[in-house]
Order: sequence, then structure tokens, then C-alpha cells
Amino acid sequence: MELGTIEREIYIEASPEIVFAVVSSPDHLRRWWPDDARYEPAPGSAGEIVFGDRDADGTVVSFTVVDARPPRTFSFRWTHPAGEVAVEGNSLLVTFDLTPSGGGTLLKMTETGFREMGWEAALLEQQYREHVTGWDFYLPRLAPYVATLQVRS
Repeated sequence: MELGTIEREIYIEASPEIVFAVVSSPDHLRRWWPDDARYEPAPGSAGEIVFGDRDADGTVVSFTVVDARPPRTFSFRWTHPAGEVAVEGNSLLVTFDLTPSGGGTLLKMTETGFREMGWEAALLEQQYREHVTGWDFYLPRLAPYVATLQVRS
């Protein structure tokens, strides 16, 4: 089994501009992925995302924006140790590439960097499987969330 890259594609009935806002803005992110997100959606911005309750055993994850090119690409590094600069070898890289398709957007999510983390084999496999499970749970929440935005507009 290849444990180096996770790739997913989903189609969303919305323009790339709307989808870009939903995958890059902390206010939108916390509606479909983490419970909290604090960062500026600009390259170099460092912050965090939180799964669960920050004050009750929630998981706080370091988060650094790598690239933000509306409405085509948003990427970030995450899982690096708090207080360290996110680089290859201490963090995973997630990229959302958005392509207009019909009346909507094809979103391709890629997560890389698992092998570069230097984990021993069992931990590498565990982390990879946890991320696969996570993306398989959270990404399908994106399109229904975007649909609620379009109902309001």
C-alpha cells in the first residue's frame, strides 16, 4: 500500500470563487471541518485548527498557510510541532485545487508528506489511515455546506 499521498476529488455545485472561500476562510472551515480555526487566509499566516473543545481535551493542530491564489489554489501545512516553522519533514501539505466544471467546481484535495515525517512504519501507517478516514468523513460535508450558502444568497 502506498502511504505517501491521499487524493480525493469532489464536484461542488458552486463557482470556484465560492468554493475557494469555503476551503480557505476560517469562518467557513469550522462549518465543515474543524470545530475552530484561527489563521489569516494569506501565505505565511500561522495559526491553528481545533477538533473538539479546546478546553476539554480537544486536539489543537498547528496550521500554516502556504499558498492562496483565489479562486484556484489554497494550500497549507499542518501537524507540525507548535512553535516550529512548518516545513517538509515536520508537517503534512494539503492542497485544494479548484477547476471550473460545467456550472460548478471540481475540487481536488491532495495531502502529502507522510513518508517525509520520518515516522516508523507502524506510526506512518496509523497516521495515514487516520487521515484517510478523516478526509473521507469531512470532505463529503463540503458540498452540502456550500448548498446552504447558495440558498441564503
